[in-house]
Amino acid sequence: MDTISELSERINNLSESATLKMTKLGRELAAQGANIISLSVGEPDFNTPDHIKQAAKKALDENYTRYSPVPGYPELRKAIVQKLKQENGLDYDISQIVVSTGAKQSLSNAILCVINPGDEVIIPTPYWVSYSEMVKLAEGESVFINTSIESDFKITPQELENAITEKTRLFMFSSPCNPTGSVYSKEELAGLARVFEKHPQIYIISDEIYEHINFKSKHESIAQFDSIKDRVILINGFSKSYAMTGWRLGYLAASKEIAAANDKLQGQTTSGTCSIAQRAGIAAYEGGLESVLEMKKAFERRRTLVYNALKEIAEVKVNLPEGAFYFFPDVSAFFGRKDSNGNVIANSSDLALYLLNEAHVATVGGDSFGNNDCIRLSYAASDDQLTEALRRIKAALEKLV
Repeated sequence: MDTISELSERINNLSESATLKMTKLGRELAAQGANIISLSVGEPDFNTPDHIKQAAKKALDENYTRYSPVPGYPELRKAIVQKLKQENGLDYDISQIVVSTGAKQSLSNAILCVINPGDEVIIPTPYWVSYSEMVKLAEGESVFINTSIESDFKITPQELENAITEKTRLFMFSSPCNPTGSVYSKEELAGLARVFEKHPQIYIISDEIYEHINFKSKHESIAQFDSIKDRVILINGFSKSYAMTGWRLGYLAASKEIAAANDKLQGQTTSGTCSIAQRAGIAAYEGGLESVLEMKKAFERRRTLVYNALKEIAEVKVNLPEGAFYFFPDVSAFFGRKDSNGNVIANSSDLALYLLNEAHVATVGGDSFGNNDCIRLSYAASDDQLTEALRRIKAALEKLV
């Protein structure tokens, strides 16, 4: 008798993460002997600072190996509250903090807690690849506001107002932005806040995971505006600023009602996140910003290196991102051209695949981020790797006819 196996529509409708897909393809080529330079994944190439690793070792010695509280250890939540007050000028109570297994889970939890089937979620494009897929899992409807390189990939208050309908329940964005590196100023955020003041039914998810990689000025959070603060769900974590990607430690700060809802949801899914990672997170936030600022200095140098190299490639349009560690250049001039085998480059995914096979440089097509004109390059790599990668990209693009 044949066994029938039918997956749910939920999983069949879900797209594979484009960044993880390109990373996987790059690893497969590397396993075959190719010298692949990966600019596809958003992961700092630095090691976790020693004082954080020492705290994890100490936690093991002190037997922090049992179940942790669902919303996180009180000591970590207190450290997060102090960090938000000292660095961001934001007042929260520990009852408003929920620690999760990475900022990605915090995002997913928040969406599931506020979105009902058919609710609309406004997302400016380009956006991080998982935003729209998380909305899909919650059975919501993504409504996109398209931006371009000419506007530094930022929206205006009027564009936001035009996108709002009676079904709008949530707005979500990142600043500094993945994939563009765009950073909203206090004045720009104030303009958006004034729109939200007129629409009290809308929650705002503010993804601030790249806050310390900001080359413009001090980080500005939309949660600073008291008129909308209770509706802001602030998402952050330790992966980018402290080179702790594998530790899987993130959190949200929100109203007590939203925090309690996230606590309830998490209690039925993952429960509390890794006890050792949490003790390390306490050390990260109590240990100051010296290591963070050193990494930021390196990223700023690399940004200049990549910017200058991209400007030297004919027909590539590029702006200077003010944060994060990505470039999102417009490469649409190369669409319609052919490689040496006669294959037509029809879109950004085709171009990313061409660069992987021809130049052995892994990037990600912009269509996965909501903008097919561009590709994303991460400059979380060494200066030498970046120099060589851009040399290869330039040579590969010049071969297209």
